[in-house]
Amino acid sequence: MAHYALLDENNIVVKVIVGNDESEGTDWESYYSNVTGKTCIRTSYNSCAGNHPEGAHCCFRKNYAGIGYSYNQEKDAFIPPQPYDSWVLCEDTCCWKSPIDQPESSNKIHKWDENTLSWVVIYEV
Repeated sequence: MAHYALLDENNIVVKVIVGNDESEGTDWESYYSNVTGKTCIRTSYNSCAGNHPEGAHCCFRKNYAGIGYSYNQEKDAFIPPQPYDSWVLCEDTCCWKSPIDQPESSNKIHKWDENTLSWVVIYEV
């Protein structure tokens, strides 16, 4: 079993499907592209920020694709939507990073405030 992202004309993921594993000898990306009329790119279900629980050999395209993610052909990576205008893309992980690190706390939950460009406490245990 493998997962595939279907892309629109702007390389934005519009659907993720479960399909056949490419190890079965068929070019399933081409097959699903022909069937759906969309560009089809395989995505790795357990890939996140360039990591995979089974090791680097299993991680490809940096992140598991989700609806609204973009596919960057140069990086060969799926990139989630930018959550805030101030956040920048980390080239190594293809994930977005806030301008300042989130405070570490075991008893507080923080949320990014784009107006003040800071982390604010939204819940305290």
